[in-house]
Amino acid sequence: MRKPPFHKSFLNAFRGIFMMVKSERNFQLELAAFAVNLFLIFYLNLSILDSVLILMVSSGVLAAEIFNTAIEKICDIIQPEFDVRIGLIKDIAAGAVLLMAFISVVTGVLVYWKYLFI
Repeated sequence: MRKPPFHKSFLNAFRGIFMMVKSERNFQLELAAFAVNLFLIFYLNLSILDSVLILMVSSGVLAAEIFNTAIEKICDIIQPEFDVRIGLIKDIAAGAVLLMAFISVVTGVLVYWKYLFI
């Protein structure tokens, strides 16, 4: 199979992100949280380092959700019927998203605390 031209690869990636925005409720919520963080970065005039930390963990949550969805869709193709092993794989992938979200919240509290309460 030949690789698509460079611009087609970008179009395919954007199509995947658009599909996530269109069909995945958790991704929509996480994208809204990302937008809130963008607003707060500018409204609170965060330092470059603090901005980078917030953007990294926020982007990490979005990326983890994309990987989780991809894993779930692959599992559904491989085994459309209920299977305990597939359920465990899906739970592990969802756990990765939960862990990243938790780290994101902790990072947000540590970063925003000094701008809001000090």
